[in-house]
Amino acid sequence: MRTSSVTRFILRPTRRGGARHAISAALVCGVLLAGTTACGDTSERTSRGGAPGNNNPGAAGSPSPAPRSPLPGVGERMWNQVPAGTRQAVVVYGDRRDSPESVVVLYEKAGTTWVQTASWPAHNGRLGWTTDHYMDDERSPVGVFTLTDAGGALRDPGSRLPYWYDDHAFASVVADDEAHDHDFDYVIAINYNRLKGAPPYDWNRPEGVERGGGIWLHVDHGDGTSACVTVPEAGMTTLLRTLDPARHPVVVMGDRNHLDT
Repeated sequence: MRTSSVTRFILRPTRRGGARHAISAALVCGVLLAGTTACGDTSERTSRGGAPGNNNPGAAGSPSPAPRSPLPGVGERMWNQVPAGTRQAVVVYGDRRDSPESVVVLYEKAGTTWVQTASWPAHNGRLGWTTDHYMDDERSPVGVFTLTDAGGALRDPGSRLPYWYDDHAFASVVADDEAHDHDFDYVIAINYNRLKGAPPYDWNRPEGVERGGGIWLHVDHGDGTSACVTVPEAGMTTLLRTLDPARHPVVVMGDRNHLDT
């Protein structure tokens, strides 16, 4: 049996018969896990679109447009929520309010300039996005959230974020479903309704269980989730090796209309 490389924060059941058993009461992907649920179904879809361009000309004869955020497609309302010391931003551009499809773009600050360094097709909540997330609504929360903790069912691939390895806590919760076997090989906790500095699987919900929690960036399974955001495994590896606590990384996430307001 593999064990976690760090001190545990919660009690977990031991294995029986050599099989992996997920923590039945663990909160991940925005819902209370049950044996028949996970972040999404297995039908494959492809993401459309990409990061918005930087051009935003005003109409002829109109006043000069208001100053914009340095992140393409991110308006002042969302940009103003980004901490001043942030030098890395993962932006999730949701296709539409009710769509599970999105694009994830990594931006890093070089001097005074923000530079796009990577991009991946992605998925979000299967029913889209919400500004008032609750458990089981199957929508991802719109907002700006810090990224401080990571982990997974596989050993640390070189994460700069603190990494909790545990093949029990991060086991798939869908039995005999190959599409979900590797969902939680690598995860990065999105700091929505959780305690920073705790493992991603920590149960604490400071704003109450009804507000959901356990919302992660994790490995994509080809379709929408319960609230998490997913990218291909190569993208998760890149994020883990790139996101640096000293650069105060955040995720800026939502459908394109909400992001651009």
